[in-house]
Amino acid sequence: MSQNFDAQRRETFETFAELKKRGTALPRTSVVEFYLLAEDEDARWGACEKALAALGYRTERDEESHTLIVATRGELLITPESIWAAEKKVIEIALKFDFHPDGWEFGFD
Repeated sequence: MSQNFDAQRRETFETFAELKKRGTALPRTSVVEFYLLAEDEDARWGACEKALAALGYRTERDEESHTLIVATRGELLITPESIWAAEKKVIEIALKFDFHPDGWEFGFD
C-alpha cells in the first residue's frame, strides 16, 4: 500500500479546522494515541514496537482486533503542526514494518 503523506497531513489539519469551527476547547497539551494496522500476518510487530519505543512511544496491542498497535506518546503540544510532526514520524516507522496508519486521537487524562 502506498502512503500519501500530503493527504494524511491535510486530514490532520482539517480535523483541527473542524474542531475550531465547532468551538471545541482543546487543552494546550495532551497524550496522543496513534493507531497502526498490520497490513497482513507478516507484519513485524516486535520490531515496530521496538522502533517506536526508541522514539519514546509506549505501545499496546489491541487484543480484540489482533491487527492494531496503539502507540502513545506523553504530553504533546496540541496544534496541527505538532500532531502532524509526531504522526509523520510514527507513520514512517510503521511502514517499514508492514503497518499503516489508522488515525489518532487525544488521550485526555
